Amino acid sequence: MAAIPLHSHVFLGEEHTTSERRTWAVIWLCAAMMLAEIVGGLLFGSIALVADGLHMSTHAGALLLAALAYTYARRHAADPRFTFGTGKLGDLAGFTSAIILAMIALLIGYESVVRLFEPVPIRFSEAIPVAILGLAVNIASAWLLGGGAHGHGHDHGHPHGHGHPHGHGHAHDHDHGHGHDETHRIATDAGEVVLEVFEDGVPPRFRLTGPELAASAVTIETVRPDGTRQRFAFVGRGDGLESVDEIPEPHAFVANVTIDGRSHAIRFEEHEHAQGRTARDNNMRAALVHVIGDAAVSVLVIVGLVLAQAFGWLWMDPLAGIVGAVVIASWAFALIRDTGAILLDMNPDRGMAEKLRQTIESEGDEIADLHLWRLGPGHLGAIVSVVTKARRGQDYYRARLARFRSLSHLTIEVRQAA
Repeated sequence: MAAIPLHSHVFLGEEHTTSERRTWAVIWLCAAMMLAEIVGGLLFGSIALVADGLHMSTHAGALLLAALAYTYARRHAADPRFTFGTGKLGDLAGFTSAIILAMIALLIGYESVVRLFEPVPIRFSEAIPVAILGLAVNIASAWLLGGGAHGHGHDHGHPHGHGHPHGHGHAHDHDHGHGHDETHRIATDAGEVVLEVFEDGVPPRFRLTGPELAASAVTIETVRPDGTRQRFAFVGRGDGLESVDEIPEPHAFVANVTIDGRSHAIRFEEHEHAQGRTARDNNMRAALVHVIGDAAVSVLVIVGLVLAQAFGWLWMDPLAGIVGAVVIASWAFALIRDTGAILLDMNPDRGMAEKLRQTIESEGDEIADLHLWRLGPGHLGAIVSVVTKARRGQDYYRARLARFRSLSHLTIEVRQAA
């Protein structure tokens, strides 16, 4: 029996280390502010400052959970005890944070309702500056975290052939889209020309860059698997050429590129990347929800206090607390729903599952069983059982599924039809 190759099972998000570093930075910021508020409150006799300092400690504690999850996941990413790596540890931390958020929302709501019916004296000269200080800290925290929270977690694995006696294979190479499906380099007499399908916020078109080219000297004819052909003319655009017509979906075809009379055949394949919930870093999302939720409450509190001081509407302060509690509770619910689904291995992308099925069954084969689940931000695992009448091995189907870049762990079973 052939030896089973060893595989890496590291399914962490693309910006895992950066997010970890930023989370720790916010924790130190909150800890410093917490100490300053508590010490300042005790020295100057301000109970409002002491109370906000203690509140800041719960804030830092919630972020500590996220930071520890990042650190533990990174340190144990290659630990063989974790069958599918530590990529879902962030989702577990996010789920726990969401539970804490929900409890905080309940406490805020309860305290606000009590104060609505039993108003207490408010020391506006202390409360308003403290609320503004808390808002400033939350804005700084959100700015620090936000730099690592947008557009991350988009690691894309490429299924490729590892020989395994039972048709199992794993993929851990990574490719990151930057507005185009593929980039191809073409050697010409004038130098190297770069051809790409460009679609960064615009309709997809061919783009050629490199040596100075005359638009009249370049044409592209695409030939699709069903034999459909389409010819593209070019115009000058910036530092290169761009096709006049848009490229219809899907971007899977052979492009016959003619430059100065010489023809080059270039194959394009449609690539499916993890998007939306599949690529989201829920650990960072939970940390941001804590910070932004606290900032939202601070804004509401400031508005409530200012109106209460100006017009004597003491009920505005608890009303602001109730609104803040409802907002935080709704965010907590969404976080619990999304992370809970991942922890229970629910299908993270029904659209991709259907495309997987269509890709396999388009040539007369049948999928007997299909499992799709999330391994970490931007990483999906799949088990595909194929029934076929043809003599095809798992490598054939692995090549068919190569365009699904987020399939970082692919297991294929092939059975002959009766």
